[in-house]
Amino acid sequence: MGQQGFVVWFTGLSGAGKSTLAEHLAPILRERGVPVEILDGDEVRTNLSKGLGFSKEDRDTNILRIGYVAKLLARNGVCVITAAISPYADIRQQVRDSVDNFIEVHVDCSIDELSRRDVKGLYAKALRGEIANFTGVSDPYEAPETPEVRVNSEHQTEQESLNDILNYLEQRGLVPVAARA
Repeated sequence: MGQQGFVVWFTGLSGAGKSTLAEHLAPILRERGVPVEILDGDEVRTNLSKGLGFSKEDRDTNILRIGYVAKLLARNGVCVITAAISPYADIRQQVRDSVDNFIEVHVDCSIDELSRRDVKGLYAKALRGEIANFTGVSDPYEAPETPEVRVNSEHQTEQESLNDILNYLEQRGLVPVAARA
């Protein structure tokens, strides 16, 4: 029997740390012999969803496309790590329903902290009403009620968050347990 595929679906507000965690999780899993692909929301939007805007319908289409590609890879034994805001619970549920071994990781962080971190000033502009349809400010973000893993990038270090995710994946038997030094 080959490697069991699974999807680690990072969701959270812009700037919460989804892509950073995805980029640091991937090499750890590869070191453990797990085949990994990352589907980053911004890259998918550029390469697979070009032309889509930020209406609810276009956001949903983008997330469903990411979910479809993730499903194809996972059913072929790949660990797929996604990093996309994916603001709507019903669309995340549709993806969950289509994928075996779907692990939702909510990267939680307050708007105050995200505004403080925001080097581009996007939150400040959105809070002043200068950016329309900004998720978490002028557009909804429906936080997961019962994700498999919830990390908080405001109160946890990156390593603590990665440890929580890895512990969950190990407990589920999806990745080999690392040899402890």
